[in-house]
Amino acid sequence: MSMPARADPQAIAQGRTREAVAEPFRAASAITSGLPPGAARGEIVMHWNTVRPIAAIAGYAALCCLAIGPGCASAAELLKARLAQNLGPISGLAIVAKSKGIFEKNGLDITVSNFTSGKQCLDTVIGGGADIATTAEAPVTASAMANQPIAFVAGMEYSDLKTVVAAKAGIKTKADLRGKRIGFTAGTGSEVYTATLLKSAGLTPKDVTLVNLRPQEMLPALAAGSIDAIDTWEPHIANAKKALGEAVAELDTTGTYSETFNIVVMRTYLDANPAVVEKFIAALIDAEVWMKAHQDEAITVVADAVGMKRDDLAPIWADYVYRVRLDDRLIEILKTHSAWRLESGNHPPGAAMPDFSKVVVAEPLKKVDPARVTLSWK
Repeated sequence: MSMPARADPQAIAQGRTREAVAEPFRAASAITSGLPPGAARGEIVMHWNTVRPIAAIAGYAALCCLAIGPGCASAAELLKARLAQNLGPISGLAIVAKSKGIFEKNGLDITVSNFTSGKQCLDTVIGGGADIATTAEAPVTASAMANQPIAFVAGMEYSDLKTVVAAKAGIKTKADLRGKRIGFTAGTGSEVYTATLLKSAGLTPKDVTLVNLRPQEMLPALAAGSIDAIDTWEPHIANAKKALGEAVAELDTTGTYSETFNIVVMRTYLDANPAVVEKFIAALIDAEVWMKAHQDEAITVVADAVGMKRDDLAPIWADYVYRVRLDDRLIEILKTHSAWRLESGNHPPGAAMPDFSKVVVAEPLKKVDPARVTLSWK
């Protein structure tokens, strides 16, 4: 047969010999030579017609392995994990890690299930439907107060929540919110932001009418005039401003409350799969570095993934602070959110302020990049 001879240049380029490339074909020939003596010619022809495709496939597989080298076997060696992801720009690092093959480069095969909130993501992980969750601090504090054995292994993003008001409502300052109808999303950072905003304005929830809405319901409600203001996160703020134009305005609430987005797993999963968690964190760090070096492409990748127009995401891109870390600011936000739960009664019976030194697990990030762990208790 002549095929092995044609493969020699590629084999030599890969540091392999003629003998190595020819071996699959030789093995196929051995099958035919093992036929019983005196077999009819027709039987031999039928057998060879059966074997010839097998020989071709074997030879092709051998050539593929030579062509791509170690990567041929690495696909089978990738560690598998299931990610429950909030499909929004807040999950930018995970989105880029998946889209640009960064998970694979770090030895992971990540299957992604997308959700519209971090609460759904963490609930899915707690219920066993996924291994890793992207989630905000609200689901974390709820789970910690319910004594769920979660492990908070890294923060990956934070951004300020914002308020958009109907121009006709006459709201110029935070104090002007008195007597107005405010859309918020219960059980999320939006609810804590709203409480913090009202408190900073000298108001209480009794001074306003709070309307519980999902983020995607806020724009239609504001357009219909059934509410006067919305308290939420991007890109819903930008969407409202673009859709309603001069009919709305953004209230200056800078510094009122930053929502975090984080990586959480179950403690049992972390104990059983430390390598997966470490590789996942390493991939996010690589994605962070790539995004900073390729900002224009990063905006396009994230916009395409979440179904946004690039021109809508670009103006608010700087609002998303992407950084993998464990720091005191994260702990402060978790404690602020927990304090709100205790004050508002939005917590399980008998709940107390969680000991976050037992919820936050720094070891995986420390092993990957210890400089990113700056917790004062460590």
